[in-house]
Amino acid sequence: MTLTTTLDTDVIHTVGFDADDTLWHSETYFSVTEDRFRALLAPWCSEEETSQRLLDRERNNLAVFGYGIKGFTLSMIETAIAASEGAIPVGAIQEIVSWGKEMLEHPVELIDGVEKTLDVVGEHYRLILLTKGDLFHQESKIAESGLAERFAGIEVMAEKDARSYQQVLARHGVDPAGFLMVGNSVRSDMLPIVEIGGQAIHVPYAITWGHEKVDPNERLGYVPAQAISDVPALLGLA
Repeated sequence: MTLTTTLDTDVIHTVGFDADDTLWHSETYFSVTEDRFRALLAPWCSEEETSQRLLDRERNNLAVFGYGIKGFTLSMIETAIAASEGAIPVGAIQEIVSWGKEMLEHPVELIDGVEKTLDVVGEHYRLILLTKGDLFHQESKIAESGLAERFAGIEVMAEKDARSYQQVLARHGVDPAGFLMVGNSVRSDMLPIVEIGGQAIHVPYAITWGHEKVDPNERLGYVPAQAISDVPALLGLA
């Protein structure tokens, strides 16, 4: 399989959009909080060790906590206790909890060009929003974003893999062959869609969570873009 540079627009009838870091900013807030966390654990761990310990803990906890800020916060607490061998002060644990609350309460900030892109693409294709994470928080962000009415369907997925996408598309009566996914994650938004026979546009975000990174050799089968505002042109609409 080789890197795709054009889309087969003749067969596309439905376009799916990821939410976090595709329609609005998200990973930036995780990055800022992780910077704080590394500083907090400086008495016990180097920055590199703290980041690796946290990522390992997050991966191990996905099956229990799922994706999102709540799981991230609990993973920070567990990492802090383990790394400090229980010496982390109660006040520091409370500080970690406060960071989690601050992230959950952060207002939604749309990425430049999102509204115009959705309006243009939505004039020609059925749109579906496909995001993953904590149901309550995702629903809150979707409502606050003001974008919900632009979508014919909205799905908050526990995981984004080939099987999950097939189930969601079947529920919406969408043939994968006529489906296009737009997202920032190669692991979650590109590869599973290509695997089930759909098409995809990768719109990179400035920061990529370690769990979402993939081997460069897997970066195949989708169309690259520089920004979400490129999507209409790639579809031949601009």
